[in-house]
Amino acid sequence: MTSRERVLKAINHEQPDRPPVYATLTPQSAEKLSKALNLPFEEPIDSLLSTRISHTNLLTNLGNDCVGIAACYPDNFPTKEMDDGILLNEWGMKFVDTGLYSEFKEFPLANVQSVRDIEDYPFPDPFATGRFDEAEKTIKKYGKDYAIVADLETSFFETSWYLTGLEKILMDLMLEEEHIFALLDKVMEINTEIGKKLISLGADILWAGDDFGSQNGMIMSPELWRKVFKPRIKHMFDEFRKVNPEIKIAWHSCGSILPIIPDFIEIGLDILNPLQPLAHGMEPEFLKNTYGKDLVFFGGIDIQDLLPNKTPEEIKKEVRHRIQIYGKGGGYINAPAHNIQDDTPVENILAYFEESKKI
Repeated sequence: MTSRERVLKAINHEQPDRPPVYATLTPQSAEKLSKALNLPFEEPIDSLLSTRISHTNLLTNLGNDCVGIAACYPDNFPTKEMDDGILLNEWGMKFVDTGLYSEFKEFPLANVQSVRDIEDYPFPDPFATGRFDEAEKTIKKYGKDYAIVADLETSFFETSWYLTGLEKILMDLMLEEEHIFALLDKVMEINTEIGKKLISLGADILWAGDDFGSQNGMIMSPELWRKVFKPRIKHMFDEFRKVNPEIKIAWHSCGSILPIIPDFIEIGLDILNPLQPLAHGMEPEFLKNTYGKDLVFFGGIDIQDLLPNKTPEEIKKEVRHRIQIYGKGGGYINAPAHNIQDDTPVENILAYFEESKKI
């Protein structure tokens, strides 16, 4: 069974020879693995969340059955380093690259007060020259043998708070400030167009997402989510299916989001990610038994404690356990619940892949 065949069976709730694998890596983990396997290190691709689409040759060699694509920064605006060492991207976000992730130094819309402020802001052009060149190249190279996962990175909530700051956007939502809805809608419009283009290029899965959960529960009330976010997400799903009615849509939200899982099913979600194992209530037995007929599960392998701290044999045992639960009857993409971090030993990463590839 080819990687592509394996993924297509799994996402259609059919039993493949084994659950397909789709792991992602921080650049530091990728560099360590490349050295250990005597493979050339691939520099990260310049995108808002490059970890989702980088190190493809390494990951397919390790055992990934999926290959990621995304909209990249265009030819006329790669990430720029300013005189003070601060980085600037095309959204106007200023940040510092800490090596693992980025720390924001300035939120360009931190003082937004009106809809006019949103209308006057220089948002990115979703169709800027060069934005989809990397995606097209990746599909041409890998699309015959691997499933193509189009990563929308963030759909509209997270990108919006990268512009305003998290505290401000949550306060403005509670106060029902008109400008914050204008911002959400503008970012949603841009990312919907990007998603539609990625689908048209040949994606098998459209991987959208915004984080609505924390370790112990949601970061907002389910009522607020249903009022503000649910109709917008449904609009995006409907637009994606106008391009390809058969597209499988995945949603990423870290943390515990139990109250809104039925809502996602109602508006047409196919695949739930990342099934953060240590978040409250996200136990695999409960999720599979309750929602396994409606959802494909994607993730579920702990990166907070299991991969960095346990022995290779303990990791293999837990991977088998998760596969037995989530993979029964199909409907599972085996993946870590986030990028494999730099604190994970090489031998533990190799143990994860070794066990995941057993048929």
